[in-house]
Amino acid sequence: MSDDHTSQAFGIYHSRLASLNPTPNLDQLASEGMIFDNVFCNNSICTPSRASIITGQYPQTNGVLDLTGNIPPDKQYLPKEISSLGYQTAMIGKWHLKEEPAAFDYYNVLPGQGRYFNPTTRESGKGDWPDNIVKHTGHSSDVLTDLCLEWLRNRDKTKPFFLMHHFKAPHDSFQNAKRYDTYLEDIDIPEPESLYNPGNHGSVSTRGVNDSLINTIGASVSKRCNVWNLGRALNISDSIPEPEYTHQVYQAFLKRYLRCVKGVDDNIKRIIDYLKEEGIFDNTIIIYTGDQGYFLGEHDYFDKRWMYEEAMRMPFFVHYPAIVKKSSRSDLLINNTDFAPTILELAGGKTPEYMQGKSFKRTIEGKNEKNWREETYYRYWMHMAHYLGNPAHFGIRTKQYKLIFFYGADFEDPPRTNYWGSQADIKTPPGWEFYNLENDPHEMNNLYNDPEYSEIISELKTRLKTLREELNETDINYPHIQKIINNNWDR
Repeated sequence: MSDDHTSQAFGIYHSRLASLNPTPNLDQLASEGMIFDNVFCNNSICTPSRASIITGQYPQTNGVLDLTGNIPPDKQYLPKEISSLGYQTAMIGKWHLKEEPAAFDYYNVLPGQGRYFNPTTRESGKGDWPDNIVKHTGHSSDVLTDLCLEWLRNRDKTKPFFLMHHFKAPHDSFQNAKRYDTYLEDIDIPEPESLYNPGNHGSVSTRGVNDSLINTIGASVSKRCNVWNLGRALNISDSIPEPEYTHQVYQAFLKRYLRCVKGVDDNIKRIIDYLKEEGIFDNTIIIYTGDQGYFLGEHDYFDKRWMYEEAMRMPFFVHYPAIVKKSSRSDLLINNTDFAPTILELAGGKTPEYMQGKSFKRTIEGKNEKNWREETYYRYWMHMAHYLGNPAHFGIRTKQYKLIFFYGADFEDPPRTNYWGSQADIKTPPGWEFYNLENDPHEMNNLYNDPEYSEIISELKTRLKTLREELNETDINYPHIQKIINNNWDR
């Protein structure tokens, strides 16, 4: 798994960046297996997404709503369950779940985000957590792959293994290994139309009344909402007029990002080469994903968090020749609570009743799933956090439609002001957005007020309410939010 490796930055997902061939090794691996086209997180931010992956549960069940959450060893369900099947387990790289990953037989993980260069890690067997610090030299993508290969070489080869290898890259602030400094140097990176043209995207909730909040909501590539000053971080002078300023920032931003992706892709090849050399490549189930998506200038955004496609969608593919048909694709509607059940069943186990996700092992085997979901749920809790200007919201996505409700309030009342970058006291208007993804895959036209879709929207609201109850994702414990919902549900 990589951090913030969005589906736009692959060849296999046919985005505007595919012509740059940013991931040749990953694309080759994917083309020999099954590519999944409809995989989504239920909260596009690192800690909650990783918590759902490790537990198979939604946030209110596993207790991780935002970046302050943690998963203690007794709730690290995926390694616990797979260990019970006789597998030796290891976790290497970005962990980001605060507590010691003690449910794994071995771990070597970055503290928090970790550093791009000369990272330190916390390694099992080197003292008591969190003082078991080990120093390393080099770029994190190379260092973490070195640690991965070292563990693979020294593992007990009489037992099957389960390894979670998680890159820090390409998380911001993007710092690539020096050997990639000239990669894409003379290339003009294709730009999304929505970088300059908002169309009818968004609503009063994301733009304010009469666009009064456009300089406050949604961290931008342009000068529009520039509190993070992305241009300055990329050495682009803010004296350059628009639209040239946005063009220059975008080009520098994308090149930094894709250079980090290039480092991930090359290190993936090192792992593949090792598996081939040892003769276990075809007998190893390889799953690649990101912890969420990431905006690369779409809608003039960077970062993630939104329920919009670029942040909600996750790359995902499986390589395992024994059961996976080469060059196959699936459009099954999956979310990240499904990862743990699927991995467990691929390893010969069963999905525990406490997991809310479902195994899609049958799809990987080329069979049809029974009684599969027709919609997936999403919720972002961190209202206006980190100066990035993202109002709190939740919603439902089917294969064709997406309905989002922006309630715009912190889950604490009064709102928190005691964590870094909180603007939770900024009130944003509640409201709805609805997109027909079949006709509008880039979400350029909010059709919530179009009478043609009133019946569909009403049906989706009913399904959304039912889904929230089924998943233990209601606001019964947050009456101030429930009041906003009640007052605006039928608007």
